[in-house]
Amino acid sequence: MAESKRDYYEVLGVDKSADEAALKKAYRTLAKKYHPDMNPDNPEAEAKFKEVSEAYAVLSDPEKRSRYDQLGHAAFEGGGGFDYNSADFSDIFSDLFGGFGGFDFFGTGGGGRRTSRNGPRRGQDIIQRVRITFEEAVFGCEKEIEVNVKDECKTCKGSGARPGTNPEVCPTCKGKGQVVVTSNSLFGQIQTVQTCRDCGGKGKIIRDKCTDCHGTGYVTIKKKYAVKFPAGIDDGQLACRIPGKGEPGSNGGPRGDILVGAVVGTHSIFTRDGMNIYSTATLPFSVAALGGEIFIDTVDGKVVYDIKAGTPTDTTLRLRGKGVPNVKNKDSRGDHYVKLVVKVPDHLSSEAKEALRAFDAVSGDYLNATKNAAKDGIPKEKRKKGLFK
Repeated sequence: MAESKRDYYEVLGVDKSADEAALKKAYRTLAKKYHPDMNPDNPEAEAKFKEVSEAYAVLSDPEKRSRYDQLGHAAFEGGGGFDYNSADFSDIFSDLFGGFGGFDFFGTGGGGRRTSRNGPRRGQDIIQRVRITFEEAVFGCEKEIEVNVKDECKTCKGSGARPGTNPEVCPTCKGKGQVVVTSNSLFGQIQTVQTCRDCGGKGKIIRDKCTDCHGTGYVTIKKKYAVKFPAGIDDGQLACRIPGKGEPGSNGGPRGDILVGAVVGTHSIFTRDGMNIYSTATLPFSVAALGGEIFIDTVDGKVVYDIKAGTPTDTTLRLRGKGVPNVKNKDSRGDHYVKLVVKVPDHLSSEAKEALRAFDAVSGDYLNATKNAAKDGIPKEKRKKGLFK
């Protein structure tokens, strides 16, 4: 499960603001340390090597890194993940192993990575973030979203070429989408495979472009989808994945997915931490002293709570089962913690003041405590400007 994976930045040991050079440096160090050729018959090192390679494959790709920063590992759940072929490790391993040594990178064969760049490639995912209220996140809701998607151009039927014409085979790569570049090093000549710049790896060049799609083969349209947000979803979590509705693939590859994430609004009374809810409630002075029932606001509405006599301020109550549902099981809910703050009355009628003086007289005579202390020779501190009001 994605939840059990370590944070990719933590895996590489870099800050979230790390640039491309920092990522490559961190990966180069770890890849050399854990590479299977350097650690034969060591399953733990192999697992570490795959972990750091996976992290680098995502963070070195700007689009995948953006998805990861927004949705975390959830961005790659359910078949919408990455593949190692989308990351370019060739220059790194050329540095590490000198372009020879017959290393095998995830079963790609000795001599380095030679994945065909013009083979079928899956389209990118579309990330759609939807704002929902605090209550909608707690109890779940359904929203209609509108997404800009690329649909096949009906004029050219997806070829990108003007009707009556056809794309031409790229003369540079001869339709392969790749070119082999040879360079010299201290260890001899190194050959690397790079995407053909003239055709962008497609193997074909469109000379006479379709006027409707401008040679892309697709037109952008708006589509609406009904999306369910499960009860208990939290801010930044993935609400759902709409498979096969994302960006189109290339060279016959499948479409990506639409990833819908939740942006949960704040509440004027409640705050949330996981499945628990926190709030503050005012406790009347009289109820705090004598005990009694008060109303407490919860996400389920008002509830009545019996307060014990002598309850001090900052007392925290626990309302079991009044928190947020488990996103995987709405019948399991967290708790609601309520901090009580005793409200001291600041506007009293003459009758109330008299009653309070009488109460004080029989419960400790605190109003006259300093007068009584002065009789015992305790000095009175003068009020100093700036220290007391």
